[in-house]
Amino acid sequence: MSDVASKLDRIHSVGGCMVRVAYTAFVSLFLLACAYAAIGDPPMLWMVVIAAVANVTAVTGRRLLLPWAVAASALSVLSTLFLGLTDYPEEGAPSVIAEIGALLIVMTRTVWRARRQHLIPIAVLLGAAILAVPVRWSVVAAALITAPLGIAVAIALGIGLYLRALDARRARSLAAARRDERLELARDLHDFVAHHVTGIVVQAQAARFAAGSGAGPTQEQLDQMLGGIEKAGTEALTSMRRMVGLLRDAQNVNAPDGDALPDGGSATRPLGDLAQLKDLVEGFTHPPAALTLAPGLGTLPPEVAASAHRVVQEALTNIRKHAADAASVRVSVARVGREIQVAVRNDGRGRGRRLPSGGFGLTGLAERIGALGGRLHAGPHPEGGWEVVALLPAEDG
Repeated sequence: MSDVASKLDRIHSVGGCMVRVAYTAFVSLFLLACAYAAIGDPPMLWMVVIAAVANVTAVTGRRLLLPWAVAASALSVLSTLFLGLTDYPEEGAPSVIAEIGALLIVMTRTVWRARRQHLIPIAVLLGAAILAVPVRWSVVAAALITAPLGIAVAIALGIGLYLRALDARRARSLAAARRDERLELARDLHDFVAHHVTGIVVQAQAARFAAGSGAGPTQEQLDQMLGGIEKAGTEALTSMRRMVGLLRDAQNVNAPDGDALPDGGSATRPLGDLAQLKDLVEGFTHPPAALTLAPGLGTLPPEVAASAHRVVQEALTNIRKHAADAASVRVSVARVGREIQVAVRNDGRGRGRRLPSGGFGLTGLAERIGALGGRLHAGPHPEGGWEVVALLPAEDG
């Protein structure tokens, strides 16, 4: 996953904690006031306890949400039955407002997060607990308030289902992005291995031809031929070892219907290398892009060269979609120690045209680079603008 995604996750987590703290503080003050007003009235104090349990459930963590939801809803239903049988008047219990509000929040969260087999039972239990609250007062109150509460329950249920659908859609999109990158890796693997095996076959045919012509190869020629076969075989095994691990579970990835490829491209993409990288950058003219290839890159493994091409392709696609105000783009490929650094930087601020995007191109790219043992960073550049930087492992060529 890219650095930007992890930063966004941390921001969302901090935001959720702040909302929980603010909600807990407000409800605590309200329930303390209710408890103070109910001193000397045990049934009223019991209502405050029920409301407190419901609100604790509303802010509890995801792992404990389901058992707390069952406990809070069961407690609310049992209390309603008890008060209904004893005919205790509860019109003056303001804590019921906090109880109903908390149970609505709990319904939204449980419908959003609960497993499918638990969804219907817990939704029915929470709905019954909320709709039964007016029974504590009187038949007239139940007739007047149950209908508005039913609408509130339907809204809470709808919000929970909507959030659940958003999560499911995001999961399918992520799976599709990973599947598409795996499929391209499979195509690249075929091309890499076919290239190396072709070299092996050519070297073997040359040796057989020399032996069949009656003039056997010299020891030096034989060593050269066998060395070429050994090198091609080693490179093929290296390429396979780096990629096959990522392809092992490709058959378990199901893609949603109608999803486009992460970069908006076609179903088949040409194998990228540094020569095609020059053509790719030269063809990017709005804004103009400049390519810098550092000297001493040497011969790159084919999967590293192809991944460098994909990094630049994805970064330029995102610039065209989201940074129409950029005036220039700088693309550089350099060797940093035993790694190849591919950097794409622009000076845009994200203003102007913003085209729709699936948002998962970098996700698939990060998985591809991680499979090679590399790292991907995408985020603001210290000097302004945006940068995408990939570090790819490469042996000295």
